[in-house]
Amino acid sequence: MTADPNRVLRQLPLVVGGLGGLLLLGNRLFTPELTTTQARSDALGVFLSALLILTGLLWQRVQPKPPEAVELIGEEVLEFAADLPETIKTELAWASHLLLTNTVTRSLVVYYQGRVLLRRGILPPKPDVTPKAILKRVMREQKPVYLVALKLYPGRIEFDYLPENTQGLICQPLGNEGALILGANAPRSYTQQDEIWIAGLADKLANTLATPELS
Repeated sequence: MTADPNRVLRQLPLVVGGLGGLLLLGNRLFTPELTTTQARSDALGVFLSALLILTGLLWQRVQPKPPEAVELIGEEVLEFAADLPETIKTELAWASHLLLTNTVTRSLVVYYQGRVLLRRGILPPKPDVTPKAILKRVMREQKPVYLVALKLYPGRIEFDYLPENTQGLICQPLGNEGALILGANAPRSYTQQDEIWIAGLADKLANTLATPELS
């Protein structure tokens, strides 16, 4: 589970505002005779306490809690197709390393021309990919699919070659002959910038894979 580094910061205005309000109330109850000066001070104190509480509530929205990460079910894997040329193997190794170290990706599969070229990251024993509705649509339309919380989608069952508790998924086309399938261990964890970067990297991979030496 991912720790929330802003938890104390988000709660601080609520705690201080609530404590200040309670102290003002206690002071008012135990004051036998209320003076004009004290009344003005109490009014100011109530206003400041309310402002702190409102600030705390706003911070709950401005600084939302990060999505909770899980430990994916599977083993650490690095598998290439047996007959890959060294140049393509090097390119796949480089690209997959970037994705696993610079994004929330924890599982990665490269499917191209009817076979799996690379499996890397945390993955189950099942090595084969059978294209079904979502993967076929991605390749046909050459448009990515981002499932922000995989457990909410009935179509998740087609991704049985990823860990069963994969939280988020991007299926990025590699031209019309394959796809880069990425799994994350937290829902809603890929940013828009991640999506743009992944699309650019996939375009480069697609250009590399569309070489005569792979055919």
